[in-house]
Amino acid sequence: MATSPPSPSRLAAWLAAHAPACFLLMSAAFIVFGLLSLDLVRLVAANAGFLWRSGWDGLIADGGWLQLLELMLGVLAAIAAYLVFKLCEHVLVQRLAFGRR
Repeated sequence: MATSPPSPSRLAAWLAAHAPACFLLMSAAFIVFGLLSLDLVRLVAANAGFLWRSGWDGLIADGGWLQLLELMLGVLAAIAAYLVFKLCEHVLVQRLAFGRR
């Protein structure tokens, strides 16, 4: 029993049909990912050090939890930008390798 390969999502199909838009989206996602992740490791380490030194008081009274939440949202946004970049990269590589379908 042979199974057919999964069909691409509507977004991937649209991107495959519109290569220039796909390339522009990939470029924008790359820039966003780079900007969001540039100092992420340093900021998370600084926040963890602050929370370690300050304890509960730093977490609650000094707003450490809010900064930690903002950092985690930045991480999620960077991951989303990376996934968009990888989707566009995959679509463009498939288009280059196998031609327009």
